[in-house]
Amino acid sequence: MPQSNTAVPKPIPKQRFLREMKQNGFLYLLTLPGILFFFVFSYVPMGGLVIAFQDYSMRYGIFGSRFNGVDNFKFLFQTGDIWRVTGNTLFLNILFILFTTLMSVFLAVLFSEVRSRGFKRITQSISILPNFVSWTVIALFLDAFIDPTTGMLAKWLARMGYPVDFYANAAVWPTLLVFLRIWQGAGYGAIVYIATIVGIDPQIYEAADIDGATRLQKIFRITIPILKPTIILMTLFGVGRIFYGDFGMIYALVGDNSLLFKTTDVIDTYVYRMMRMLRNYGMSAATGMFQSVLGFLFIMVVNWLARKLEPDSALF
Repeated sequence: MPQSNTAVPKPIPKQRFLREMKQNGFLYLLTLPGILFFFVFSYVPMGGLVIAFQDYSMRYGIFGSRFNGVDNFKFLFQTGDIWRVTGNTLFLNILFILFTTLMSVFLAVLFSEVRSRGFKRITQSISILPNFVSWTVIALFLDAFIDPTTGMLAKWLARMGYPVDFYANAAVWPTLLVFLRIWQGAGYGAIVYIATIVGIDPQIYEAADIDGATRLQKIFRITIPILKPTIILMTLFGVGRIFYGDFGMIYALVGDNSLLFKTTDVIDTYVYRMMRMLRNYGMSAATGMFQSVLGFLFIMVVNWLARKLEPDSALF
């Protein structure tokens, strides 16, 4: 019997849309709060980028302020401060991502090797607890250690013959900030890696035991390679905000101490200080726009590299 050459008509876009909404409408409804959140707080504020090209005045607002082209950007780059704060932001965030990731992976592997459930729960809870302590409280604790007159660490170093005025020595602060970031975030960051380790098929470890593999060999030949895609993915998330300094951390610990700006002043604190002290809203917006463009370009390059090394871990 001859077959008919009549092609089945494809549904038009409107029909496909109605069919999709009928089948998965409730699931789309669940995403609505998240979509509204990002629309209101991420996309609508983009209209404010016009301030970067204005001689903005609170009196006249966005629609009444005079446009000055790229004068804000010219002044920003002529001051030279932007290169210092950009370098500090990039340098500190690279240290934060690198050492926090290493410590998170180390803690995750360490917890997975602990056999006592009670001890494992206690140590995991203790490692996660600092994440819920605000940087303001951490700054008070830090002051009790490094204050030149009353700090325990400062007085101990002075007795050992190595007096250090932490609030006047900018060189020690990158190390200090990295240590505090690890203490505050490594335990919480280990949760993702612990979940990945828990999902590993136990038969893989059993086969390794039969082959006579030691505990270290199983860690470096099984656990770490399986964690590699997760490590790359979490690193990409961190790199996405590599040009955004942790304002809450830096400002709570350093504040307006100009003696420490050489190594601790980041883009976010620089913008805040320009708005609060200089009232220069146009240049603050220009700095923020410069920061966003750099972040976008950086994440594109890093995602391209990730797609070359581990295609399944790339964001897009």
